[in-house]
Amino acid sequence: MKKVLIIEDEAKISRFLQLELKHEGYETQIAEEGRKGYSMAQTGEFDIIILDLMLPNLSGIEICRRLRSEGIDTPIIMLTAKDDVSDKVTGLDVGANDYMTKPFAIEELLARMRVALKNNDRTNTAAVIRCGKLVLNREKYEVKYDDTPITLTKKEFELLSYLMMNKNIVLSREQIVENVWGYEYEAETNVTDVYIRYLRSKIDEVFGTSFIKTVRGVGYQFRDEEE
Repeated sequence: MKKVLIIEDEAKISRFLQLELKHEGYETQIAEEGRKGYSMAQTGEFDIIILDLMLPNLSGIEICRRLRSEGIDTPIIMLTAKDDVSDKVTGLDVGANDYMTKPFAIEELLARMRVALKNNDRTNTAAVIRCGKLVLNREKYEVKYDDTPITLTKKEFELLSYLMMNKNIVLSREQIVENVWGYEYEAETNVTDVYIRYLRSKIDEVFGTSFIKTVRGVGYQFRDEEE
């Protein structure tokens, strides 16, 4: 189920979107003002963001600009009541994926959401992956927990990246080996278990977290701290 963050201060519009998206199988959360919406978007837990241009406390343009500068590439569809070309250009220039003017047909919004989600799944180019206080930057090849650097080997980094990209999904040892090591899994190979122990010793044991869960008889699952 795809998760949608609706950042919209007009209650009627946000409620309408929430009901329509729920009907289409999306999970939604609402932020009624800019700073709250920005904070929620920073978690990186949403698949797409519907962002109003004019918001209390922090504008949609500024939210979009900040998120993109932080390496967060969650698809953003910007909404506005102003049919002004300059506003549209500004929104796209700061990183919005698409732009719609109110009032709009829900069918068109849904279609644009599908395109944005499909393009994002295809490219999968997110430089920064966040899970709680744990942040992995694939471009800089660095991992931090609450701004404290964590030193990982190349293979440990690749394993953690794969786990975080597939957060909340139970992954078999076969899947992990084939995607991280790139060769067919062999029954006697325990390389996954060994490297999971390495990660736990450098993250969970040091910071008192429990990101990596063992699923008996299957493999492993990476989950946020609060989960």
